[in-house]
Amino acid sequence: MGFYPEITGVSGVKAISVTLYARTMLTGVLIDWGGVLTTSLSDSIARWIAADRIDGDLYRRVMRELIDHAYGEGDGESVVHALERGELAGPAFERDLAARLLTVDGVPPVAEGLLERMFAGFERVEAMYDMLRDVRLHGVKTCLLSNSWSNEYPRDGWDELFDAVVISGEVGMRKPEPRIFHHALGQIGLAGEECVFIDDIEANILAARAIGMAGIHHRDPDTTIAELESLLSLTLRRA
Repeated sequence: MGFYPEITGVSGVKAISVTLYARTMLTGVLIDWGGVLTTSLSDSIARWIAADRIDGDLYRRVMRELIDHAYGEGDGESVVHALERGELAGPAFERDLAARLLTVDGVPPVAEGLLERMFAGFERVEAMYDMLRDVRLHGVKTCLLSNSWSNEYPRDGWDELFDAVVISGEVGMRKPEPRIFHHALGQIGLAGEECVFIDDIEANILAARAIGMAGIHHRDPDTTIAELESLLSLTLRRA
């Protein structure tokens, strides 16, 4: 069983926090796509804001409210919940979002193709793809676990990277709902205590830990790969 007690100590005047892991051998890696296997969402969004002349301050206020509700403690359902589960079609969400935004010229942006333009700046992070190839060569099972925003995924070569693929809009579940983690674990035939989950959203990491998985909060490839090496006791490539 996994547990994560927080031990706080004092060295001089500086408090440190150490997370301890006591668990069975890890033999599975579940991993997010956007912002983990790709360059950051913030970089892609910044390019879109510039290209479409979006009022960036308004966009950030609108999106913060939507995301805080979807991944925080907001009551009830939102358009993001529905979009990620595939209950709301992409074009409908684009119209909803475009109506909330303005360009710097004071008019709503073009709704059609809005999501495609937002995510157009995503680029593959080769170091993360090399890492996945390495862990599979060592017999570790891998599963892509991604919340989709009605977007297309570049799936070329996925057969050599993943034992299973779980896309929220295709299964009618979304992170951080526990049921999607259980579904993904079932696809690779492992228990939570046997797996590590990698994601760039803290709420999703906390949800994975709550069902016994180890969690790595992704910020950059080198740090994530180093943490995974430690958890799996493996040496992994860096591009």
